[in-house]
Amino acid sequence: MSIKKEVPIWHKTNLTIDEAAAYSNIGLNKIRELTEDEDCNFVLWVGNKRLIKRVLFDKYLSGIYSI
Repeated sequence: MSIKKEVPIWHKTNLTIDEAAAYSNIGLNKIRELTEDEDCNFVLWVGNKRLIKRVLFDKYLSGIYSI
């Protein structure tokens, strides 16, 4: 029997779009829009799936005034 443990969002290295939205209170569409830019340093593409690098995302959010 295997027990699956959930890792808290604030301990994860990479977040899905849904997790990033819940973590930051920013909408899914806005996060997708932010990650479309080629210069976006907090997105990690795995095929067509995008993951958000949590630490860099935090730094990005702390350095901006408005989204």
